[in-house]
Order: sequence, then structure tokens, then C-alpha cells
Amino acid sequence: MTEPNEPERAERTVPVGRSAAGDTPSGARSSVEVPPPLRLIRDPAVWKTAVYLPLNGPLGLGWFVLLCAGVPLAAATTIIWIGLPLWALLLLALRGGSMLDRRLIGFASGSRIPDPYRPLPPEGLLKKGGAILGDPATWKDLAFQLVRIPLAFCYFVGSAVMWSVIAAFLFAPVFGQWNEGFVPDIGPYQPEIDSWYEGLPYSVVGFFGVFLGLYAVKVVGAVHFLLARVLLGPSEKQELRMRASQLQASRARGVDAAEAERRRIERDLHDGAQQQLLAVAMDIGRARSKLDADPEGARRLIDQAHTGARAAITELRQLARGIYPAILTDRGLDAALSALAARSPVPVRMDVRLAERPPAAVESIAYFTVAEALTNAGKYAQASGVAVEVHRDQDEVVVEVRDDGAGGAAIRPGGGLAGLADRAATIDGTLTVVSPPGGPTVVRAVLPCSW
Repeated sequence: MTEPNEPERAERTVPVGRSAAGDTPSGARSSVEVPPPLRLIRDPAVWKTAVYLPLNGPLGLGWFVLLCAGVPLAAATTIIWIGLPLWALLLLALRGGSMLDRRLIGFASGSRIPDPYRPLPPEGLLKKGGAILGDPATWKDLAFQLVRIPLAFCYFVGSAVMWSVIAAFLFAPVFGQWNEGFVPDIGPYQPEIDSWYEGLPYSVVGFFGVFLGLYAVKVVGAVHFLLARVLLGPSEKQELRMRASQLQASRARGVDAAEAERRRIERDLHDGAQQQLLAVAMDIGRARSKLDADPEGARRLIDQAHTGARAAITELRQLARGIYPAILTDRGLDAALSALAARSPVPVRMDVRLAERPPAAVESIAYFTVAEALTNAGKYAQASGVAVEVHRDQDEVVVEVRDDGAGGAAIRPGGGLAGLADRAATIDGTLTVVSPPGGPTVVRAVLPCSW
């Protein structure tokens, strides 16, 4: 095993525009900007939206059939009591379908819409049904589904036509080579393509059509997501109430985390450095009593006291590093994480992209998140490699640690990851762990820079 002080263990990924020698500031953002069209193609949210919009077609058709068939049937059979269970099933389908829509929209847009429903009474089917009917969110769900039916048809037909035309242009050389006299159905203008080279100009047009199509998808998706957030999301009063509950919970977790940290420091001082310094004092006292009668024994006790004092200093230094490492204050997160990677027994690939230093609390939580993940990867996961990525996403710092170990990690009460999750909650951050059996393990922390 390589000694911990070998810096070669930190395999760094140097961003474009920054030399490995560090001739630009640590964590500086790349000076080479990616062109907007390429950023559009590389944006996974646009491609997810391109899949989500036509998916509304079968969803809208299903709601059209359900509402057109279920509502008249339930209304007609209400007088003989059979309609009551049907109304209940319709309400459950409405709520369940709207919850599914929120998850799909969150997956496509990257912004989760929380469920706005009021709490249901603990017992009584009639009371629960009355609470659902009296909840404004139920009627907003119904409004969204009614509005979505014609929109879903437009999304499906528009996406099919747009991407078919783009594909006809883009693959015109292929169709012209395989099918002599190919005439693409692209509206009133229908050229005849007899060979692959005659289709090349149309292929160039199709290439630019991909960008235009993605721009159209992005704009339409933004409007649809805004409509969904208005109808499916919580009201302003509900958002304030949820925010207050989150702040209360995060404050309680922060108090518990601070208290646990205080007890840990007290325990480490009492069981570690304090005991060692007490042994040093006793050795010095014994040496002083033997200084005249047994100089050689006194010298041995003084050497023993000197060794104990050095051990106590090392213990205090490690304890101070566990509270807040000095390198984090002096040189920032990039250098502190590089030092962690250099001491790691597992090879680490580091990629830190920060245009400016985040707040001290964010740096501290990010540092200890990476430290805990590296410790777990080397001690428990038996990983052969770890990738650490830190970047700024608008007003948040995102930390992601991925290893190829055995997996099985989880946030357990009293564990190190649970403590980090509590510390992240003090600044309204989140920490998630995805670690299926067999790996890989991904520890991801999202830390806001303002709270």
C-alpha cells in the first residue's frame, strides 16, 4: 500500500482552460465557453422533455376515456348506491394520476413538484372522501387533467410531425441511396432524391433542424411545466407552511448535530489527549523525584514523557483537523479535497469546478462529506477507485462521490452519513445515498449557498 503522503494518489482532472501547473486560480471556471447549440444538445433535461411531451398523448387519451366513461356511469348509478364506489375510484385515480404526473414532470424538468394535499382524517371512509372533495388541490388536479387532454393531442401530433420532417431531411442521403427516386413527404415541397450526394444538402438542413426542434421542445416544455406547477403545485400559503415546517425540522436536526459534535469532542479530549497529558505529567513528576538518586531512570522517564507529549500533540492536531481543517481556511475547498485524496488509500479522480469560494459552512460540509465517503470506500466498500466531482449549479454547490465498491451503504441513525445529512439540513441542504448491493455507491450532497 502506498504511504498516505504520496501525492500521486490524487488523480486530478484539469478543466479546459486551466493548466495542471495551476497558472489560473484554484477552481476557476473554464475560459472556453461551450456554444449555446452544443449546450442545448448536451442538456439531458431537453432530451427528457422531448420524450415527455409525446408521452402525454397516451396519458391524455387515457384520461379522456376515463372521464367520458367513468363520470356519466358513476352519476347514473349514484341513485342505486353503486355509483358511490365508482366516485371513490375516480377520486383515487385522479389523485394517483396527478401524483404520477408530478413525478414525470420532476424527472423531465429536474424540478420536483411537491404534493399539495391536505392531511386526511385518521379514520372513517366518508370523512376521508369528504376531505378529498373539500381539498382545493383535488379540483386543481381535475382542471389540469381537463386542460391536458387537448394539449396532449397537440404535443403528440406536433412531435410526430416535427421529428418526422427532421428525420426525412437528416437521413435523405441514406434514403436516396437505398431507394432511388425517394420523395420525402415534407409538405408542399417534395424533392426527388436519386442518390446519396443529392441528399447531402437536405441532410445539412436536417442537422440544423435538430437544433430548432430542441429549442421548440425547450420552449413548449417550459410553458407546460409552468402550467403544471400552477395547477398541480401547492399554493403560496401551502409553500410558506411547508417552508416553515422544513426550517423547524432542519433547526432541530442542526441542534442535535451540534450537540453530538460537542459530545464527540469532549469524549475525544477526555479519552485521548487528556489521558496522554496526565501520563506525561506523572512521568515528569517521577523523573524529578529520581533525578538525584537515579539519573539514568530519570532520563528514561523524561524520554517517555517526551514521547507521550508528542503523541498528545498529534492527537490534538487530528482533533483540530476533525473540527475544521486549517487548509480549508487558508487555501479553500479544492486544495483541502486534494489533500484528502492524497491521504486516501484508494485512487481518487478529483474534478472541482468552482468559480468562487462558497460560504465557510458549505465548504466545511462538502469537505467532511468527501472525507466520510472516502473513508467508507476504503474501509468498508473495498473500492478500487473513487471519483469526486464538485461544481456550482446556480446558487448551490453539488458534491458527488462515486465508488466502484461492494455497495450496501445507507444513512443509518447514529452513523457518519446520518450526521452529515443533519449538518447539511442546517443550511437547507440535502444528502442522498444510492448504493445497491454490488455497487456502485453514489453519495450526493446539494448545498445551497444562501439560506
